[in-house]
Amino acid sequence: MTDLLNVKNLRIAFPSRQGPVEVVRGVSFAMGRERLGIVGESGSGKSQTGRAILGLTPPPGKATADRLEFDGTDLRQATKAQWRDIRGERISMVMQDPKFSLNPVMTIGRQLTETYRTHRKATKAEAQERGLEMLNAVQIRDPERVMNAYPHELSGGMGQRAMIAMMLVTEPELLIADEPTSALDVTVQIEVLRILDRLVSERGMGLIFISHDLRLVSSFCDRVLVMYAGQVVEEVKATELTRAKHPYTKGLFNCLPKIEGGERPLPTLQRDEAWAL
Repeated sequence: MTDLLNVKNLRIAFPSRQGPVEVVRGVSFAMGRERLGIVGESGSGKSQTGRAILGLTPPPGKATADRLEFDGTDLRQATKAQWRDIRGERISMVMQDPKFSLNPVMTIGRQLTETYRTHRKATKAEAQERGLEMLNAVQIRDPERVMNAYPHELSGGMGQRAMIAMMLVTEPELLIADEPTSALDVTVQIEVLRILDRLVSERGMGLIFISHDLRLVSSFCDRVLVMYAGQVVEEVKATELTRAKHPYTKGLFNCLPKIEGGERPLPTLQRDEAWAL
């Protein structure tokens, strides 16, 4: 399998009064046109890793890597013009919270069609038709109304679906999805996962699926990276995630609530300082 993305020794640091603090430390992985899951606690560096791939590390943070290559393009040396061609067209990212990602003064329709018209050179009518098609695909019942609505007029779940539609409208080669189904009910979640699965299997898209939901990742992804304190502590096949060997991964599974058993008190993760070294 040819690598679509190759990351080697990715490090992200932010300045502090005590000096630079590394929030991502030496992350390395390669992926093809597959579904790669990244799991870990909040603050483990999952989202920052995804942002760094798109060159979106927020200042004053600084991302460095020995290798950061997408389909033969060295992203470390990418010019502004190259990034304009890559972002939205070839790589898209679904951000975690639509409230902070959608433009509050632009309608959903205008935001949805903007990227499509920019990268596909489509007419306004063609982009409008494509936008309605994508809103239908993520099970929005009244797409015409949503196209004319502003973000504050949508519920959290509907805003999440609109954001997913925006990122998929150009059918990118790589999609970085940061908790894409967290605000969705189960039936819509299944439909969105079906869309993502179709894009991976039929159109050869690569997917980085960032999530806290270990059971979802184990059933949907092909491989899983487990992150702790800014580094990858384990890589495992998704189907073998429940049999992972690292004590951190085992601890995450042990802390999941269970319907049967009624264990009291609920187990908590017992950490080892050596995991962060």
